[in-house]
Amino acid sequence: MTDQLVLLHGVGLDHRMWDRCTPELARDNPVLAPDLPGHGAGGAVEPDAGLDDLAAAVARRLDGPAHLVGFSLGALVAQCLAVRRPELVRSLVLVSSVAARSPEQSAAVGDRLRGVAQDFAGTAEAAVQRWMSPEWQAREPELADRLRTTLLGNDLDSYLACYRIFATADRELAPLLPGITAPTLAITGAEDPGSTPAMTEHLAATIPDAHAVVVPGVRHLLPLERPDRLVTEIRTHLTRTTVER
Repeated sequence: MTDQLVLLHGVGLDHRMWDRCTPELARDNPVLAPDLPGHGAGGAVEPDAGLDDLAAAVARRLDGPAHLVGFSLGALVAQCLAVRRPELVRSLVLVSSVAARSPEQSAAVGDRLRGVAQDFAGTAEAAVQRWMSPEWQAREPELADRLRTTLLGNDLDSYLACYRIFATADRELAPLLPGITAPTLAITGAEDPGSTPAMTEHLAATIPDAHAVVVPGVRHLLPLERPDRLVTEIRTHLTRTTVER
């Protein structure tokens, strides 16, 4: 039986961020794209929820070992599962993942976290502006509007809890990364200011069986901006994983 491919979205988004990838990926593997706790249909989370809680919720959805593809916060959840429940993880694809933030980068994401509580709408708009170039927004204004609607549709308390996890979990995971045994692809956009190429290279250098890909001319939303390239890289990685198994 072909192993399941599990797609984990980013903070403030939901399973629909994979819509441009799912049809092609589903040709080769059964695909599960759940809403994480605190998002969409995933239910609320407690204010003190941690990364382990999000990972445990995903683990309960799995029927057996799976290939995990995580985007941003979802990539942190995937790394946590690979550490805590390695028997459930065939392989990892870490898309636009943060890692080893510098003090300046940690301070910047901390400022954004505080900004959410003070001006939710303003921080949602700032996120869309970071994620999408003006040219892309002009081509697809309906996508920009959908992203705003999705972000602002979140329960604020749950969003704050999940954003806190996103803002801090890279420090929690840092000493654990060398223990990941799943074959791993780390991939990001060359123009991503938050999940930088340097972070992707760090993941590839720290996780034992990992390699990095940096996609030119792309910002943060790789699954929406270049789904064709991402699907190709995922397929190549799964083929490599299957051959080496």
